[in-house]
Amino acid sequence: MGFIDSGGQRRFSDGKMQKVNLFETGEMFCDVYCLRPGQTQHVHTHAGATKFYYVIEGEGRFTVGERWVTLGPGGVAWSAPDEPHGVANEGEGDLVLLVAMAPNPNR
Repeated sequence: MGFIDSGGQRRFSDGKMQKVNLFETGEMFCDVYCLRPGQTQHVHTHAGATKFYYVIEGEGRFTVGERWVTLGPGGVAWSAPDEPHGVANEGEGDLVLLVAMAPNPNR
């Protein structure tokens, strides 16, 4: 087990959304996603994996399945295995998310 100050784990790029890995095990991963206004993670799926997005800062438009919802700090969006999902920062400020997925598709 470990400890991480996720507040210091932010990285932005004007070119594209940034992913900062906090930790990864054989079972799951946990990242911080940083999106500037106008940046997106296009709708996609993960075979056999559940994923969630927790809004730390800003406001995002989240797509899960056929629905989309705008969420701010404290909001959670999650997708079941094989369910389409994605996020867009349509606001004027930065969007920071805590994102985790299990099982880990990288292993």
